[in-house]
Amino acid sequence: MNVSKLSAKGQVTLPRKVRERLGAKPGDLIGYEMKNGVVTLRRLLPFDAAFHAALSTTMDEWTTPEDDEAFRDL
Repeated sequence: MNVSKLSAKGQVTLPRKVRERLGAKPGDLIGYEMKNGVVTLRRLLPFDAAFHAALSTTMDEWTTPEDDEAFRDL
């Protein structure tokens, strides 16, 4: 088991082994999921907002109010 100490500012350093397993590098975003007292860490893939904005302009086949209603709960 790897152990890290919580700093006075609430910060934790991820041990090298953990960073290597996650493939995490300086500047990467780390996501946290909490369930039943267990925290799971995940390295998040970068989000390219410009790419997604350009792509979304090409995908207009499901943009009617009926589509919004049908897919609202997904």
